[in-house]
Amino acid sequence: MCFLLHFYIWKEGYDIMGKTSAAVKNRYAAKVYDRINLTVKKGQKNIIQAHAEQQGESINAFINRAIDETISNDAAKNSPTNI
Repeated sequence: MCFLLHFYIWKEGYDIMGKTSAAVKNRYAAKVYDRINLTVKKGQKNIIQAHAEQQGESINAFINRAIDETISNDAAKNSPTNI
């Protein structure tokens, strides 16, 4: 019985506090995150995904890390001590 109840709750999208709609999740995401649409050449997504998985990351986490590291590296290159 417990398994069936758990399966029903999972299948219907309920969490411990009740049903969470996609609209509620989307409103929260819109408040907290900026979105960037990224376009890559055919086949590049698979390469990015494979690399991210090898690093134990999602594609999103890998891209954010790549951006953060590039900004940091560029800032270090352009600092007065390196000129």
